[in-house]
Amino acid sequence: MTIKLYHCAGARSLRPLWTLEEMGIPYELEVMRFPPRMFRERYLDINPLGTVPAFTDDDLTMTESSGICQYLVDRYGPTSLAVRKDEKDYGVYLNWLYRSDATLTFPQTIVLRYTQLEPEERRLKQAAEDYTQWFFSRLRSVEQAVGDNGFLCAGRFTIADVCVGYALYLAETLNLRSGFKPNTEAYYRRLLDRPAFQRALAK
Repeated sequence: MTIKLYHCAGARSLRPLWTLEEMGIPYELEVMRFPPRMFRERYLDINPLGTVPAFTDDDLTMTESSGICQYLVDRYGPTSLAVRKDEKDYGVYLNWLYRSDATLTFPQTIVLRYTQLEPEERRLKQAAEDYTQWFFSRLRSVEQAVGDNGFLCAGRFTIADVCVGYALYLAETLNLRSGFKPNTEAYYRRLLDRPAFQRALAK
C-alpha cells in the first residue's frame, strides 16, 4: 500500500485527510500552495483537472474528495466510519455523502470565487449574496438532521459527518458561521473537538 494525498490548506482535500487521520492509515502528504496548477510543477500530470485533492493508491488516482473518503472506508475497513449496506441508514448515508458537495459545498465555491479569488474588478457582490442565501437554505437539512441526534446518520460518527463537516468548516472560513442555527452550531462544535480533525487541520 502506497497512499499519497496532495493537499492545500482549507481545500476539499481536508475531507480525505481527516478520514485518513480517523482511520490511522499510513499515508504520504504533500502540502501545496493554492492553486497547485500554478505553483506545483507538473501537477497537471498528476491531476489533469488541476483541482484539489489528488489522491493516489499505488496505480489508482482519484480526485473527488467525498469519493476518496468512501474508497478509504470501503477498501481499508471494516470501520465504524462506514455505514454497511445492511444497515437501515445506508441510503441516508449515501445521500449525505453526495449532498455534502453537490448541495452544500457548491454554492460556497461561488461565494469564494466572487469574494476572494477573482480580481477586484471582476468580483460580483450580488452573486456572492445570492449563493450565500442558497447555502443557508440548503443548510436547513443539517439543522433538522442533527436536532435529536449527535451525528447525521446511523447513530454514530461516519464519513458523512466528515464530508458535511468540511462544508461547515468552509463556511467558517468564508465568515458564514454566524448564519448557523443552534443545532448546526452545536454539531459543528462537536466535530471541531475531534482529535483527528485537529490533527488534519494542523497539517
